[in-house]
Amino acid sequence: MITLDDHIQGFSRSPLTLWSDLAPWALTTQAPAIVRQMLTRLPTADYAIHDEIAIHHTAVVEDGAVLKGPLIIGAHCFIAAGAYLRGGCWLDEHCIIGPGAELKTSFVFSGSKLAHFNFVGDSVLGHGVNLEAGSIVANYRNERADKEVQVRIDGRLQHTGCEKFGALLGDQCRIGANAVLAPGAVLQPGSVVRRGQVFDCESQDA
Repeated sequence: MITLDDHIQGFSRSPLTLWSDLAPWALTTQAPAIVRQMLTRLPTADYAIHDEIAIHHTAVVEDGAVLKGPLIIGAHCFIAAGAYLRGGCWLDEHCIIGPGAELKTSFVFSGSKLAHFNFVGDSVLGHGVNLEAGSIVANYRNERADKEVQVRIDGRLQHTGCEKFGALLGDQCRIGANAVLAPGAVLQPGSVVRRGQVFDCESQDA
């Protein structure tokens, strides 16, 4: 059993508290609907809201970034030119999405960074997660006929019932440059994936 509070400090006290009983893959599957509900609860004095996109007044979004709703960009975030956010995303405060980085259908907690030229799909990132340049969080098992994503919990593979799920990255995880996380990665807080490493839970030793 995965408990989001065990991976992300204060998850159940965050704006996502209404969904704290969901598994991370269920959370991302419902991300567009969840972000739309969150949009209705935002303090309108603090955000500029248009076409299902909410940007905190202290956030910086450079010209050339592509934003598609539903989307919430929190306080003091920085979205670089060439960044691409889509599919239902929520960013907590002090997050950075760098140039050439794509974030799809994901929840990102405070202080987390996609440096540049990253892809993160259908994922939940805890506080202070850092992805170095070129690292990828894949969300789809393109290589096989059975597309269901599995996760490894307590050394055993478990079904998610989902065809798209990237990762649950606990607080302060570090993903090195050009590393690849295969779909279904669940990393404990403080985990490190080395530069150039491929991390695939289906091939991990039990």
